[in-house]
Amino acid sequence: MPRPAHADGSRPKDGQFDGSDQDGYLGGQLLIAMPGMKDPRFARSLICLCAHSAEGAMGIVLNKPLDGLSFDDLLRQLELQPVPPRRRVRLLTGGPVEGGRGFVLHTDDWSSDASLPVSDGLALTASVDILKAIAGGAGPREGVLALGYAGWGAGQLEEEIQHNAWLSVPPDESLLFGPEHERKWDLAMAKLKVNPLLLSGAAGHA
Repeated sequence: MPRPAHADGSRPKDGQFDGSDQDGYLGGQLLIAMPGMKDPRFARSLICLCAHSAEGAMGIVLNKPLDGLSFDDLLRQLELQPVPPRRRVRLLTGGPVEGGRGFVLHTDDWSSDASLPVSDGLALTASVDILKAIAGGAGPREGVLALGYAGWGAGQLEEEIQHNAWLSVPPDESLLFGPEHERKWDLAMAKLKVNPLLLSGAAGHA
C-alpha cells in the first residue's frame, strides 16, 4: 500500500488539514454530489476530501461499497495474519483513480509514520501496518479501507464547485464510518437542511 501524498507528491505538515476552510480550501470536509452531477462515476456520491491545495485535491468516496472482495480476502492476498482476523473494516471503492492502491481513512487514535492528518481527529494511512494492527485486534477505533481515490488537478475542483457540481458539509462519524451506504447521500443533504429537489439550479457550497 503506497504512501499517500498531496497531488504534487509532497507530504502535508502535521495539522495542515484541520477541517477548516482556510484560503478557500476544503481539506477535511465532505463533498456531496449535486443532483445534477453529470459524471456517472460520482452520481449521488459522498466524498471525504483528504487533501486540497493550489496543486489539486484528493478524496475518498464514502458510500460505494467494494463488491467481490472481503477484508479476509485482502489479508490473504497480502499474506497478512491472522486470518480470520480479530477485527475487520468495511471495504469501499474509493474512486476511479488507481483502483489497486489502498487507503485506510480512520480516527487518529492510532497512527504510524505513514499516517497523514486529514482534520482534527481524522487521518489517512496507506501502509500495511494498519491492516496488521486491525487484523490483530488493535488499530484505530473506527476506519474504512478504500481501494482507489478521487483526484482533481490544480483548480479543477474549484471550477466544478463554481459550476454547481458539489456542496460541502463538515464530517461526522456516521457519515465517515457508518454502514448505511445507500442513505449517506441523503443523510449528508439532511445535515445541510436542504431539500435535494430544490437544488437543480442552486450554486455554491455550504
